[in-house]
Amino acid sequence: MIITATEFKLNLGKYLDLVSKEDIFITRHGKTIAKIVNPQISAVDSIRGLLTDTVPDDIDIDSLREERLFKYEIDV
Repeated sequence: MIITATEFKLNLGKYLDLVSKEDIFITRHGKTIAKIVNPQISAVDSIRGLLTDTVPDDIDIDSLREERLFKYEIDV
C-alpha cells in the first residue's frame, strides 16, 4: 500500500494494524521516503508471496541459505 506522510500521521493506528497484512510505503511530494514492514514476517514468506508461481510451498530459510552458499563453493 502506498500512502502520503500526512495520511500516515493522521491515521497511525489504522496503518499499524494494516502492516500485519502488507507492507506500507510512505511518500512525501510523490517520492517514497519510508517503508514499514512487519518484522514477524520472514523474508522467505515475503518472497514466496511475490513469486508464488516459481517458489515451492515447502521452501524455508535453511534451504534458501544452502542453495545460495552452494553457488559459491569451489571444487578442489
